[in-house]
Amino acid sequence: MVYISMEVLQEAMRHRHNIRNIAVIAHVDHGKTTLTDSLLARAGFISSSQAGTKRATDTLKAEQEKGITIKSTAISLYYDLGAENMKQFGLTNSDGSGFLINLVDSPGHVDFSPEVTAALRIVDGAMVVVDCVSGVSVQTETVLRQALCERIKPVLMMNKLDRAIFEKGLSPEEIYCTLRNVVENVNALIATYAEDESPMGDLMMDPSKGNVAFGSGLHGWGFNLRQFANLYAAKFGIKEEKLMKRLWGENFYNPKTCQWTTEVTEGSVRGFNQFVLEPLIKILQAATDCDKANTSALLQKLGYHLTQNDLELEGKEFMRAAMKTWLPAADAMLDMIILHLPSPVTAQTYRTELLYEGPLDDDAAEAMKACDPNGPLMMYISKMVPSAEKGRFYAVGRVFSGTVALAKKTVVMMGGSVQGVDDAPCGNIVGLVGVDKFLQKSGTISTFEHAHNLKVLKFSVSPVVRVAVEPVNPQDLAKLVEGLRRLNKVEPLVQVTSEAGQHVVAGAGELHLEIILQDLEETYAGVPIKKSDPVVKYCETVTRESSRVCLAKSVNKLNKLYMMASPLPEGLSEEIERGDLSSDIKERARYLADNYSFDVNEARKIWCFGPNNSGPNIFIDSTHGVDTTRVRDAICAGFQWVSNEGVLCDETMRGVRFDLRDAQIHSDPAHCGGSQIIPAARRGLFASMLTASPALLEPVYMVEVQCPLTVIGSVMSVLSRRRGVVVEQLHHSGSPLCTVKAHTPVNETFGFSEELKSQTSGQAFLQCIFDHWQILPGDPLVSGSKAAEIVASVRKQKGLSANIPTLESVLDKL
Repeated sequence: MVYISMEVLQEAMRHRHNIRNIAVIAHVDHGKTTLTDSLLARAGFISSSQAGTKRATDTLKAEQEKGITIKSTAISLYYDLGAENMKQFGLTNSDGSGFLINLVDSPGHVDFSPEVTAALRIVDGAMVVVDCVSGVSVQTETVLRQALCERIKPVLMMNKLDRAIFEKGLSPEEIYCTLRNVVENVNALIATYAEDESPMGDLMMDPSKGNVAFGSGLHGWGFNLRQFANLYAAKFGIKEEKLMKRLWGENFYNPKTCQWTTEVTEGSVRGFNQFVLEPLIKILQAATDCDKANTSALLQKLGYHLTQNDLELEGKEFMRAAMKTWLPAADAMLDMIILHLPSPVTAQTYRTELLYEGPLDDDAAEAMKACDPNGPLMMYISKMVPSAEKGRFYAVGRVFSGTVALAKKTVVMMGGSVQGVDDAPCGNIVGLVGVDKFLQKSGTISTFEHAHNLKVLKFSVSPVVRVAVEPVNPQDLAKLVEGLRRLNKVEPLVQVTSEAGQHVVAGAGELHLEIILQDLEETYAGVPIKKSDPVVKYCETVTRESSRVCLAKSVNKLNKLYMMASPLPEGLSEEIERGDLSSDIKERARYLADNYSFDVNEARKIWCFGPNNSGPNIFIDSTHGVDTTRVRDAICAGFQWVSNEGVLCDETMRGVRFDLRDAQIHSDPAHCGGSQIIPAARRGLFASMLTASPALLEPVYMVEVQCPLTVIGSVMSVLSRRRGVVVEQLHHSGSPLCTVKAHTPVNETFGFSEELKSQTSGQAFLQCIFDHWQILPGDPLVSGSKAAEIVASVRKQKGLSANIPTLESVLDKL
């Protein structure tokens, strides 16, 4: 096992053209971590025999126990390709043959997708892993969409090819069709979510271009078409690039005539089947059968030789050694990573305009675009990682420009450990010591006085499931509070709040909460805790325009505000949350007028969004001839308060437009200050909601169930009992499996997995991902309705009075 020396690492960090920052992303159980093992073995971090079984980047106890990745793990790998490989790859740059790959292995389970979001911010490329039998799954789509939104260039690794050969027993043509379908499905997603004219260039996956590889991470072998084209180029007298194109798609070879055609003719065979799959299956079968003589002879024909140690192995170990000798997975992946993913120098030319919130011609932006190590420091911290010192964290991030140099406080992440470096020029991923005192979860670090922030992370899931926690022993309360502070810092999505004397933790789902509460108990607080049953986070909204203009007077009765509420058009809330609306007032107004039928003059008078100035609610000044300048900030403060704590049960509001229709403001500033206006604005907004048919919104999961056809009836039965609405049912050709997709309220999914396993004898696999919000049936203002029961439950949980404020208590009369 060879570890990189600090001198070599430090030197490699200066060669920006030879750096690749990549994330490995995929659906859960598609084999990211086992494939990553092969790259670690190639770099000398683990032995070759451990690759595929060690799961070296799963550094947490919970990850090893559950067999899934929970936290993103960064590791810096150095590869010296040597002159021969550089020539083979067609690389002749002036930075030498050493490549530094900063790799982040990310989780595949949807509950941990915030870790994927944090990982994607600091990388430039992504290796998308797809189980070639299961195909493109729901989380594959989610993580690929996230990557494309961050302008992360993808390559594709199709894993578990051995399953198609042995477990499914597919013929070469069936295997080809299966692989082609995966490529087409991935390309369909890229076409859907990528920009029309992407600055990243051609993003389509095509094995004949070399940006697609195939293999088995568990057994450590893999290949792309370049390797086979190189093998056959001399035989056919065809250049490698030209032969690669013939080894995929509608290209057929006739052994008798030695002719290639683009259509099937008598005696012809698809090039991929003839020259890739058939020799692969032949050697794989011989090695699996432990036919050592035949395996050795076949490999010798290709120019590969098994060692005496290899020949002494038995069973699967022999097969793995033989396949790794011929087609080591790391070589195929390195080929894709180095040739088809961008260096920081290339990537930052097009990522800067997406990430930097300031003008693109200031010193910080120019240095970022040029990846200038001598420019002002611009660094984005994407997450906090616990350090060996209890209660302290490494601030892990990406240096986009300049050079960070903190004596003995700059480290390179090495999986479960770190390695100190003197400094880190731009283009590198590093951790900083001491910064956790000043940053909560993430943020921008700069030495440029006039620098603007890099955009905050946008997560694909919401913290919609909550539990209340308290210590078993009351004297441990202080330790619990400190543990919650640490948990809140290290978890990108987790929200920790205090409600009615309770400490409440919100997460993405049941599994997410289970893991983070285990971390809280065992690591961050170190004391036994009691947990409430999980409850769902709801949102408040309105379903029609207010039935009247609502008047609110200030406490001194010298100011009057007239307000109304109405629902936002469908789809606008999502656009606001994604940050799709322009910050330019005129451009935004025109867009709202053209797409959502806003009055363009009113759209120009949007005062703010809420909550937190970025949420899915709008406040508009619809007054005419009224000077509201002096009270604008106070009214906006009242709006932020209400949009964060609605009238029904103090839940966040969503999809509501508030209009200030008129106002009478006292001329003396002493009589129209914040203490007068903010409470009045709050009451006026409450009254507007109560007269606009308020409603509760409940979060809804897209539930994806994979199961055999024989148990589909049981799956449908469980879904119907949990208010599930089936939206799609797919049967996988050549497989007994089918996939059912259904919209199911989050509140109905507690214990869903256990019931599904029970009803299907463990044959169904469940995945839930937050999809949308929908109106909860029933009027929350009518006693006995489902919505009213939920409102009463939430109010009791939060320690609020039992009754919703009445309209008379918040509406003033003339």
